[in-house]
Amino acid sequence: MKRFIQSLLSPGIGAAGTTQILTTLLAALTLSACASNQSDATLYDDLGGQTTIDRIADEFIMEIAYDDRVFPRFADSNVQRFREKIIQHFCMIANGPCVYTGDSMVRTHAGMNISEAEFNAVVEDLIAAMDTVGVEIGTQNRLLARLATLRPQIAGI
Repeated sequence: MKRFIQSLLSPGIGAAGTTQILTTLLAALTLSACASNQSDATLYDDLGGQTTIDRIADEFIMEIAYDDRVFPRFADSNVQRFREKIIQHFCMIANGPCVYTGDSMVRTHAGMNISEAEFNAVVEDLIAAMDTVGVEIGTQNRLLARLATLRPQIAGI
């Protein structure tokens, strides 16, 4: 780095050229620092942390409760346990501090033969819940992309 800076100060480059190069270098370093800090933020933080994840879960449960396409699948569920586990799961998937203590997705959904239409309806309910809570679309898409990897462990098994 020292050699690089010395080369910038060499007599072959005028003072104006050196100033322009140093200004450009400083701007690049500043922008890269901003980009680095932004990438350090987790999806958990971008979602709004635990408070927002709790709100998403509550709205998600309400969406499911009023969705005739999927409510029958949840009618006999222990809502309190479902809420606890979905909060843990969303938090963990978003790189938050939570540990998911529920069963695997395969174990939970095995034998249920959940159709693609039912799976998609639940995704729509989650999107509606995130909209209600005010989660930005880009952040929603990041969470949905992570959850989408679970589709083979849920639908059609």
